[in-house]
Amino acid sequence: MKSNNNTNKEDLPSTKRIETLVDGIFAIAMTLLVLNLNVPQIPYPATNVQILDILTRMAPQFFIYALSFILLASFWRINHSQFNFIEKVDQGIMLITIFWLLLVALVPFSTNLVGDYGYLTVPMIFFHLNLFLIGIFFNFNWYYAVKINLINKTVDKNFIKNQQIMNLYLPICAIIATGVAFISPEYSSLVYLAIFFMKRFH
Repeated sequence: MKSNNNTNKEDLPSTKRIETLVDGIFAIAMTLLVLNLNVPQIPYPATNVQILDILTRMAPQFFIYALSFILLASFWRINHSQFNFIEKVDQGIMLITIFWLLLVALVPFSTNLVGDYGYLTVPMIFFHLNLFLIGIFFNFNWYYAVKINLINKTVDKNFIKNQQIMNLYLPICAIIATGVAFISPEYSSLVYLAIFFMKRFH
């Protein structure tokens, strides 16, 4: 009987298959964000003044929705950019990516929690912790790929260093935002706007 010499070989997915999984999770998470914007019911007949009042009171929910959407979109874009330089994957990359996506999929829940109770400290800390861990795993994914030489050999070392620095922006802002949440929960998410200024001047 002919033996199968490939039975002990690991059938690891290509980087394209991981990117496809990432695309799917991000598409679902970003779609669920808008589904969390619930319109309060107004007894018939509604008036323009009532609708305007509702939209005004929902301004914090719109802000946290837009912030979460933009942050997720940024991570999706940067992830694709980084995977252009990752030539191959192993079990480590797969495991880190799975845990990272687990946290990404949690963003609609934490965003909805903040949308309803953003004036309280605990929901805001939960939201900031969610983003902090996303940033940590995202940074660890790139660090791991560089550490065990999964990166294309032609990639400039300065580029690798710059990516590692930029990947720390979110965790740092999340830590600061957590501190602000103890003082002024409803304004703590404004800290994340600093990310876009830091990227602009890096």
